[in-house]
Amino acid sequence: MLRSALRHVGDLRQFVQKTALCTLISFSVTQIDLSSARATEFSGVPRVVDGDTLVIAALKVRLDGIDAPETDQICLDANGARWTCGIEARNQLEAHIARRAVSCVSNGTDVYHRLLATCSVAGENLNEWAVKEGWALAYVKYSTVYVNAEKAARSGKRGLWRGAFIAPWDWRHRNSKTVILGALSVPVSAQQILLAPSGDERAPSTECLIKGNVNRNGERIYHMPSQKYYATIDMSKGGGRRWFCTPEEAEAAGWRRATR
Repeated sequence: MLRSALRHVGDLRQFVQKTALCTLISFSVTQIDLSSARATEFSGVPRVVDGDTLVIAALKVRLDGIDAPETDQICLDANGARWTCGIEARNQLEAHIARRAVSCVSNGTDVYHRLLATCSVAGENLNEWAVKEGWALAYVKYSTVYVNAEKAARSGKRGLWRGAFIAPWDWRHRNSKTVILGALSVPVSAQQILLAPSGDERAPSTECLIKGNVNRNGERIYHMPSQKYYATIDMSKGGGRRWFCTPEEAEAAGWRRATR
């Protein structure tokens, strides 16, 4: 009788263990499904990193189908003067959102693990707004959704289109053959000015002092002004070097912080 009772206890223990395991598996699957749902549709008041990148809670969001100038990008204004258009694009997006909640639907992720998303504020498509107002271009390599919005900005000489500039995707890899875009009155010196390294003299703005360089292993590393090797990095050498305004911006673009 004792042996039978012990056997029943053993059977009960196995039953409890199996039940607990099944419950754990079911819970994990539910959590994965919930996480996936949150990644598809989400909302919140964002921090604006640059003209096409937001951070909502812990989510890094890249506005899909558009490309805005980098924050270290230099353009020429309507009078042919140097202009920190990348910072202006960021500031314009931030001012337009005005600390309101945005709603986003993600369409996948990019190589930097940012969510590619279409976002809106008060029912207005932010991706389209940025292109229509001339603060970003239609990223036709990946989408043609905002081509007409770009045509409207160009014909109205709004935002970047009022002067001369380099398409953001070309700015990141510019060379002597890079095409200069903008108004018909682009000055003859535009190419010489815009093709110079972004750090040829100084940071584009006193708020953008973080240095980014590429090491021998091809790693993209950023250095804060307080770090050990900051002063030794010569930004006039080009070679992928660029300035950032915040660590968040650098990391969203796929750069990592120097260890010292």
